[in-house]
Amino acid sequence: MKVKKFVAPSMNEAMKMVRAELGRDAVILHSKEIQTGGLFGLFAKKKIEVLAGIDPDPLPRRASEAKAPASSRPAGREEADGLLAAELREVKALVRQMAGRTSSLLYPPPLMDAERRLLQQGLADGYIRQVMDRLLERWYADKKERSAAAVAGWAKEAVRDLLSPLPFAETAGTKKYRLLLGPTGVGKTTTLAKMAGRAVLEHEKKVGFITTDTYRIAAIDQLKTYAHILQAPLEVCYNADDFRAAKQRLTDCDVVFIDTAGRNFRNPHYVAELQQTIEFDSETETFLVFAATGKYNDMKAIYDRFSVLPIDRLIVTKLDETDTYGAVVNFLLESRVGVAYLTNGQNVPDDMVEASADRFVHLLFGADRW
Repeated sequence: MKVKKFVAPSMNEAMKMVRAELGRDAVILHSKEIQTGGLFGLFAKKKIEVLAGIDPDPLPRRASEAKAPASSRPAGREEADGLLAAELREVKALVRQMAGRTSSLLYPPPLMDAERRLLQQGLADGYIRQVMDRLLERWYADKKERSAAAVAGWAKEAVRDLLSPLPFAETAGTKKYRLLLGPTGVGKTTTLAKMAGRAVLEHEKKVGFITTDTYRIAAIDQLKTYAHILQAPLEVCYNADDFRAAKQRLTDCDVVFIDTAGRNFRNPHYVAELQQTIEFDSETETFLVFAATGKYNDMKAIYDRFSVLPIDRLIVTKLDETDTYGAVVNFLLESRVGVAYLTNGQNVPDDMVEASADRFVHLLFGADRW
């Protein structure tokens, strides 16, 4: 097997490097986070180190088969292919007949492991069936390579394909005003500080803050602390007139981060107050924040309540406080809304990464989280 090490700023970039050099059949053997650069342990950059491998000498097809046109191949070959396709259809039909969910008893052991992992993660039955259908096709199509590692790679690829159509971080963070919404306790203010810290430290932007969270004195004090550290102006707004005046005073800032109150999202007056206070215009990018520790039904209820506002992307917080991520993936696949950022701790501006399909694949299958 040909094995090579890749180092990249993110898992998404590392996967692109692996595919470009080793091809789509490459297998990820190991991945970990490393620190590079810096001075005396300071200002080091987080990067992802990936060890990938591929068999450089796959078993070739017989020359007679490769060169012979379809019309000259033995008639028995077509008949065998037809029997194989019929067998696969029969297995799929049998699986779908099982009441309520897929049945591991019908799968070969390596496929059972993949299904068991997805069930433990809480992925919805419909999405598990889609993944398992893909695995069955690969299992019957490739009788030479049926190792546990190969099946794990197939499963990750199938989940990645489910998620890849969603818009992730590629087009996020492009507008001047970046607004965070969400219920209480999901970490909006801390996440806002992380985004602002990155804008200052990594992109050398001049930032400012606006907060409409006048319900909690502690929230204003927390944001004042972050604003002082970043040497950024802070405006506190109580109504729409205050908000317009604050934007006028912060015209010289490159980016303005807007914090909102975290209140009971089930109260319709909360969203109405946001509509009355904040200008949702073409210069504003709106992020809805919710915690990975929440239940699927709560995530759906939060999104439904805030969907009357123009939501551009989601931010998922508290990934370090749970080991199951199926509810988040279920919600994303159903809502078709992309995620901009993921957070996994309280450190500012660290403990936040750009979201991608690859990151969710690694979360579901238990690999290194970042």
